Amino acid sequence: MALDIIRIVALISGLQFTVGFQSPTLQRHSLRISSLSAANNKEDGFSLDRRSAIATTSAAVLTSLSITNPANAFFPVGAFASNRPKSISKNSSGNNSNRVIPTWQLDGGVEFPILALNTAGLSTEETLRAIDYAQNEGITHLDFHPGKERDGVAQFLKDSKVDRDSLFLNTKIRKPAPGTSPEDAAKLARDQIEEDLQVLGVKYVDMLMLRDTPDQKNIQAQWKVLEEALAAGKTRSVGIINYCPSGLETLMETAKVVPALNYIMCHVGMGPDIQGLRTKNEKYGT
Repeated sequence: MALDIIRIVALISGLQFTVGFQSPTLQRHSLRISSLSAANNKEDGFSLDRRSAIATTSAAVLTSLSITNPANAFFPVGAFASNRPKSISKNSSGNNSNRVIPTWQLDGGVEFPILALNTAGLSTEETLRAIDYAQNEGITHLDFHPGKERDGVAQFLKDSKVDRDSLFLNTKIRKPAPGTSPEDAAKLARDQIEEDLQVLGVKYVDMLMLRDTPDQKNIQAQWKVLEEALAAGKTRSVGIINYCPSGLETLMETAKVVPALNYIMCHVGMGPDIQGLRTKNEKYGT
């Protein structure tokens, strides 16, 4: 069925979240994005900085859409990544909210919440604060990088009483430096996975994502490590970030597991098939 997809990107001091809507739904609601900055507001005795306002923004968008049946309000094709879901289902809500975030069902029955808290560039303290806001609004998908962001997630897991299984932990493998051999690139990925699990204090994450790199052999070597982690139960799913058609072809030359999704930036100005990328992903079932 042909549907017009409108992608709304809210940019708050470098943070971004993307949601896909059916255009008829969007036409019935006013989003008033410009009124969502909470940079100068006071809450719970401290200033809400613009970076931490990401969850507040997400909540306001969801509220303005009056989502009571998310499966009807969202059509997640290209909204968060280029994966076309096999089905749309409902995810359990967060600790302090009755709001339900729609999910995609990935291979293996993994439920992937389509709205995530992306902690890119946040400090440990800011990550903790942002997670608190996200939890209050039913957002359970935490999308973070190794380093300070991961430390903030680890602190939240340690201090909170939230059930680990109620969260979707999504992290990325660091890019190897130019000139790194495939053997060393594989070791870096393997070591990082072990480090992530140890720092987070968990036995598994819900998704590991592999960044793009110009070195084809390193792509293949590191993807093999992610496949090993998946087989060992250290992650429930594996995906890729910013892979162009040629990068995807390189990965698929040796891959045994098809990436669950290709996480890319997309907006309405790019058209329905960004340089043939959607077509290429669908060819491989990504």
